[in-house]
Amino acid sequence: MRTEVRRRMGVEERRQQLIGVALELFSRRSPDEVSIDEIAAAAGISRPLVYHYFPGKLSLYEAALTRASEDLAARFVEPHEGPLGTRLLRVMHRFFDFVDEHGPGFSALMRGGPAVGSSRTNALIDGVRQAAYVQILSHLNIENPPARLELVVRSWISLAESTALIWLEGRRIPRRELEAQLVHDFAALTAVSAAYDEEMAALLREMIADEPKDGPFGELMGRLITLAGP
Repeated sequence: MRTEVRRRMGVEERRQQLIGVALELFSRRSPDEVSIDEIAAAAGISRPLVYHYFPGKLSLYEAALTRASEDLAARFVEPHEGPLGTRLLRVMHRFFDFVDEHGPGFSALMRGGPAVGSSRTNALIDGVRQAAYVQILSHLNIENPPARLELVVRSWISLAESTALIWLEGRRIPRRELEAQLVHDFAALTAVSAAYDEEMAALLREMIADEPKDGPFGELMGRLITLAGP
């Protein structure tokens, strides 16, 4: 009779397994509500063994957050092909995929709490925001943004975060509508800023110059014209 021998995991392999297990549990409940015992049970190991790889729950949480933040930052990476509005729509779709998959963990992270109060976690959150900011500027072909553009882009990133948090509370608005609305919000924020600054006005004209009528920016202009009436 053949006996199955369980392969012993190496240190890094076990660490990565525990991070994956923690992220899976955090996707269903807030990290503050998940115990080390639950993580150990889900990983099929003892509680003391978890502490062999991570000194405490916060250390495991931060490791899981690091992986999640890298994943979230990567969702803002988009090929520089096609109209800007369409690119931003794809970015928003991937962003909401992440929010949908990691709802409680995303909410706890952004709202703060005992498990997310360390300077390390705050730095990771800021790192995601900065990665998103750099990506948006790259799509605008701008390396040194004027003050008004920086305000627009950073405000839009904050708006995307707060919209996602509100959506998670009851998901009362269809996800696809919010994704499109956020792309429209970017154009609207840029347009308002353009009304006060010629440099922003030039950027807005460049943004919409090659936008198709059936694209996200074209759709927004159509909706606004309809609202204005005859």
